[in-house]
Amino acid sequence: MGRLFGTDGVRGVANSELTPELAFNIGKAGAFVLRKENERPVIVIGKDTRVSGDMLENALTAGILAVGGNVIKVGVIPTPAVAFLVRHYQADAGIVISASHNSFEFNGIKFFNGEGFKLDDALEDKIEDIIIRDIDTNSHMTGDAIGRCVEAEENAEDLYCDFLLSTADFRLDGMKVVLDCANGASYKTAPRVYRALGAEVVTIGDDPDGVNINDHIGSTHPEKLQQTVVAEKANIGLAFDGDADRLIVVDEKGMIIDGDKTICICAKMMKEQGRLAKNKVTGTVMSNLGFHKYIEDTLGAEVDVTGVGDRYVLESMLKSGCVIGGEQSGHIIFLEYTTTGDGTLSSLQFMKAIKASGRKPSELSAEIEIFPQVLVNAQVAGEKKDIWKHDAEISAAIEKVENEMAGNGRVLIRPSGTEPLVRVMIEGKDIEHIYGLAQDLADLIEKKSK
Repeated sequence: MGRLFGTDGVRGVANSELTPELAFNIGKAGAFVLRKENERPVIVIGKDTRVSGDMLENALTAGILAVGGNVIKVGVIPTPAVAFLVRHYQADAGIVISASHNSFEFNGIKFFNGEGFKLDDALEDKIEDIIIRDIDTNSHMTGDAIGRCVEAEENAEDLYCDFLLSTADFRLDGMKVVLDCANGASYKTAPRVYRALGAEVVTIGDDPDGVNINDHIGSTHPEKLQQTVVAEKANIGLAFDGDADRLIVVDEKGMIIDGDKTICICAKMMKEQGRLAKNKVTGTVMSNLGFHKYIEDTLGAEVDVTGVGDRYVLESMLKSGCVIGGEQSGHIIFLEYTTTGDGTLSSLQFMKAIKASGRKPSELSAEIEIFPQVLVNAQVAGEKKDIWKHDAEISAAIEKVENEMAGNGRVLIRPSGTEPLVRVMIEGKDIEHIYGLAQDLADLIEKKSK
């Protein structure tokens, strides 16, 4: 068995790669590792709308109960809601059953600790080691040592919506908002919050049937949202992914505002309000050059750069004291309010920025120049993925391209973590020109790796 945990939990095709047997073992091992000393662990479990969610939820629950843990099932609810509810219920951990933006046949299992943060690598390694080495954590408990499912005193959806509303000190009366819930976990909570704020709400992707999650809808497929915003003459469109931890914005003209631009717009508001702690914003190696230029040159702030993945963004933020960071994909963390990406919360912060500016979304977006970006893959043997670091000819070619860009573009070389590929990404002002440069570099890397 290879490594179970990726950058965002355990993922796979449900009932094939991610089986109920594996979920049962993850439940047992997770409860064993995360329990507090001499206490019966309490674990909150939430899920998105996939048909396989019930199967995995019950298998996980059985594993947790078998080692004496108790489970609070909160049903279909966004991933960030579980991070919030773990803290509210003072539970030992939370588990989300979701494969985020992936199609319905996939599912995943990811953990939050008792503070609502995703598990660090060391704890994941402990859970994985127990499963791979088939260590018996059960001790064959019997009688009242076996755990049980417990009912929370307060409704989880109510608690989460109340929390979201507590972050919004404004009203949206007179605004028409289109919400794309991806037929996923936000299909109840996001419309409820926006209606409570007085908006006229139009919804799409709010009729989940177990198999239509992310199906040509949601933050990775915003085309229908763009069309609906224009057709409805709405003020704004907001798209979430299947587990509602991402946000992609569509302005009143039907144009996309991606995560990089959303972060820039919110960071400007935060700086003007004196909330931009440490005068820093956190991005990743994939953040657009235009993002860097806006944050550094326009706002006069500093960008901390980290690896791709919201867990690495969070780790950097916790170390630096930064309170806003995220990715192009729309994973954005507002550390003043929450411990993970939250699409609905991010959308409320964006709406706050619009209200504070008195301008339209398209006007705010136009202030930020996003540079065209191309990505070309070079096929290489697995053992040759690092050749671009050591080969003199490749290094010279990369340096030549960087010198040609002269501050108005950049080159990023990234080996794939899962495929025999080296990804060549170039940003610049002329897309045809940079595509040619990227293709030439990829061809050279392929040639030298043979």
